[in-house]
Amino acid sequence: MALPWKVLDQFTTDDNEIMELRQRGKDDFLITIGSQILMNSKAQRSEMALGKVGCQGLKSHPCPKVMVGGLGMGITLRAVLDALPETAEVLTAELNPKVYDWCCDQLSELTAGAATDNRVTVEIADVAETIKQAQSSSFDSIILDLYRGPHPQTDALNDPLYGSRAIEFAHKALKTGGTFAVWGENPDSAFENRLTACGFNVRCERPGKGGYRHAVWVATKKSIKHKTNYKQKQRKGK
Repeated sequence: MALPWKVLDQFTTDDNEIMELRQRGKDDFLITIGSQILMNSKAQRSEMALGKVGCQGLKSHPCPKVMVGGLGMGITLRAVLDALPETAEVLTAELNPKVYDWCCDQLSELTAGAATDNRVTVEIADVAETIKQAQSSSFDSIILDLYRGPHPQTDALNDPLYGSRAIEFAHKALKTGGTFAVWGENPDSAFENRLTACGFNVRCERPGKGGYRHAVWVATKKSIKHKTNYKQKQRKGK
């Protein structure tokens, strides 16, 4: 007989919804909002893949700088840290201070203390604003693991995370060759087109081999030369 879920903590979001942390057994956790399950500690393959591919090639970097948007259970952050050297700097933007508290307390053992790792700085902030305010060429990687990813109804221009203007801010904040990695529930060709139009090389991965497979976009910032050539092609096509 399955054990019942126990509510460990809850709070009311700014949208007047109840977010809860639940536990069943030693390492079986849920984060829910209303009746919706946001995260399940037993189903995290896409989050782990996101952290890994978002930091691919940075293990040998002398001092990589990475931004992670969204803390959640800290699973993606753990994967990021495992892919980075001890000299890395990881800025994590999390909107809800309670989620950060959970990662430092009830969820700490699940992620081997990812949120309190000495490489990590956590800011209680809107990651869209954090990216927007970042200086040019600040980061080697920007990784977005938010509970709502890109989708066909996304405002193509003005969405604060996945619209064209937001993508331009991410492009500016990344170094040439840097990676913009984004989690989503399903593939979205319009989002991929916006990434390409802004000067990224893009691929969409579907981690896993069975069951429901989420989407992970890996977008690499092209060199200035390649981006210029793209713009020239656009002008010629007009």
